[in-house]
Amino acid sequence: MILLENGIIITSEKEEKGTIVIDDGKIIDVLYSAEEGYPLNVWNYRKQAAQIIDIEGKHVIAGGIDAHVHFREPGLTHKADMATESLAAVAGGVTSVMDMPNTSPATTTADRLKRKVQLAKEKSVAKMSFHIGATNDNVEDICRLITAGDESTGITPDDIAGVKVFMGSSTGNMLVDAGETLDKLFAIKEKPVLVHCEDEATIRENLAKAIETYGEEIPFREHENIRSRKACIKSSIKALEMAMKHGTRLVLCHISTKEEIQMTRAAKLTNPNIVAETSCNYLWFCSEDYDRLGSRAKCNPAVKGADDRQALIEALANGDIDTIGSDHAPHLPSEKDAPYCKAPSGLPSIQQSLPILLTIAHDNEIPLTRIASVFSENASKIYNLGRGKIAKGFDADLVVFDYGRTFEVRTSDQYSKCGWTPYEGEILRGMIEKVYINGKEITLPR
Repeated sequence: MILLENGIIITSEKEEKGTIVIDDGKIIDVLYSAEEGYPLNVWNYRKQAAQIIDIEGKHVIAGGIDAHVHFREPGLTHKADMATESLAAVAGGVTSVMDMPNTSPATTTADRLKRKVQLAKEKSVAKMSFHIGATNDNVEDICRLITAGDESTGITPDDIAGVKVFMGSSTGNMLVDAGETLDKLFAIKEKPVLVHCEDEATIRENLAKAIETYGEEIPFREHENIRSRKACIKSSIKALEMAMKHGTRLVLCHISTKEEIQMTRAAKLTNPNIVAETSCNYLWFCSEDYDRLGSRAKCNPAVKGADDRQALIEALANGDIDTIGSDHAPHLPSEKDAPYCKAPSGLPSIQQSLPILLTIAHDNEIPLTRIASVFSENASKIYNLGRGKIAKGFDADLVVFDYGRTFEVRTSDQYSKCGWTPYEGEILRGMIEKVYINGKEITLPR
């Protein structure tokens, strides 16, 4: 038995000093100092404990559940792999991740999913699960897998976290644009359906105009205009309308505009199963950063204006944002340092997820209870997991951090194989001191 004593425990309900009791990888009790009988109850556990850890003055939160990562394995391991990226996740306080299907080959079949499950068992420090990717041709197979599994590979419905649908093209060329296919996908009830929403025709039209204007020298600040707010809004309207029609457990991924926040809020009145996800990239960066960062601010959807960033921060505070998915998407510097049309989209960011959220919370007077909701607890409910909350019976996946301590983000401290971060030089709050998975402290290599 392990006791984490005198920490400031953060859940979605409260932030209060107390002690967490861990046994056999699970949280078996949570004792709060304001409760009657606290000293005696702690003393009784102390008599049984094999280890007592005093974290006086430090905060403890459930390990993050990031349902939106791109760990690049198999096929793209020159950029990243499950070993390196899971280290980056844990270093950032994320103990569970769900990997997206746009690897090489894409995770669109039971055989390919089985391979990733095996790789994760061999290589990942964090807990890993996987989304299966939709195409215009595999909807019948997906419906079979999420209900009955696949006997030949041993894949069960529990091996599938969700179904990812790219309604706009991005890394991996998995665009789904057939109307009948989309209708069948949105009718799925067994698993969450995660959507990347950008209207392809709008993007192509905008790109053609940019090429006509700039030739091969398109400035990166045009990314916001090429992958425009209109492209996001048009596609999100379609997704939300279909989700309201079918009652879909929809996750609207990486929301980047204030309009999408408003639309999602309204759609939830008809279908409360709709989930609004954004990334720390959209909470921290805005279009003013393109001239400074160039290709290293290029992600899909594009980072938008300062007013959109502010709207997203307000949505984080008021509960309109349900979850944070890092959209961690590593590319090598040599790949990113290319002209606009050749530079891939995507930012390595998972190692900064919790400190970014803590910094934003501090600077905007957002209670840490909201961070507990978006960082882990809501995802735990959405994906029906037995972890992600500091409560009896949950896995002892925990993060201890010093909320009063700031630090500078340095490239030399990054665990991602790609070896860089767009947050380099930023001063963030909340130095992570300890990470536990199933009650065991994870020691990261230095």
